[in-house]
Amino acid sequence: MGIDPPFGKGLVNVIVEHVLHSGGADDIRTTFDIFREIFLVFLVIGTAVGVVVVAYMTYNAYKYRDGNGTADSGDVSRPELGELPSGSGGGKKLFVSFFFSAIIVVSLIGWTYGVLGYYEEGPTEAETDEALEIEVTGYQFGWQFTYPNGHTNSTLVVPQDRPIRLTVTSDDVFHTFGVPEQRVKTDAIPGQTTKTWFVANETGQFEARCYELCGSGHSYMTADVVVVRQSEFHDWYDNRSAAENETQADDESNETGTDTEGRLAGGTSVTTPHHAIEPTPIEP
Repeated sequence: MGIDPPFGKGLVNVIVEHVLHSGGADDIRTTFDIFREIFLVFLVIGTAVGVVVVAYMTYNAYKYRDGNGTADSGDVSRPELGELPSGSGGGKKLFVSFFFSAIIVVSLIGWTYGVLGYYEEGPTEAETDEALEIEVTGYQFGWQFTYPNGHTNSTLVVPQDRPIRLTVTSDDVFHTFGVPEQRVKTDAIPGQTTKTWFVANETGQFEARCYELCGSGHSYMTADVVVVRQSEFHDWYDNRSAAENETQADDESNETGTDTEGRLAGGTSVTTPHHAIEPTPIEP
């Protein structure tokens, strides 16, 4: 599924939504919204500064043009070496320009850190009390997802319009878990955990990948991410349990290469974890 362009919403609408954001349970900003806000604000300010600078430069270039060579150079008062120009208002223009530039830059830095702080922390308890906590474990060369009821899966199945909190780690080497369409990316470090979150506002099937070179099978290290309606997710989740997961694991150990499948409504297939993938060697 393609990524929506940054101008999927109008620029004014994005800014108004950010300014008037109330933090209610029905108004949770997604990671996509956050990075789009940052992009559009920097785009607007950068464009405005560029227009002002180019316009002022063009105005002065026209005002102080040489008159097509017809001006009498003897009537022009030119400063001598070491002499400061006297027609600039005693440095007032320079002071004013630096003052307003500093205000814009400091305000922009403060706003950006505030927005990124929201991204780092995720939605607050006041915004949602029903976030789904999922543990993500990377290994050479695949991903395992563990749900609160103990069920593990090699496909990340999540409900639409519900905050998803991921706790990510690795069983072997350094990996990086990322889902580009959901603007999610975080390191998977052996012996440590990192946290990230997202809210999927569209159903569909996406792809999670490893974004850190982790061995010869790095390019095979992918996993399906399936976003379904909340009612559909509850039906699927209620039929999964830690006991069922143990039974499936026993079946896999007794019959190598056989996966127990679970199907969502609509025919989407999700499978239990596979063994580590052995990449096919490339002939020289």
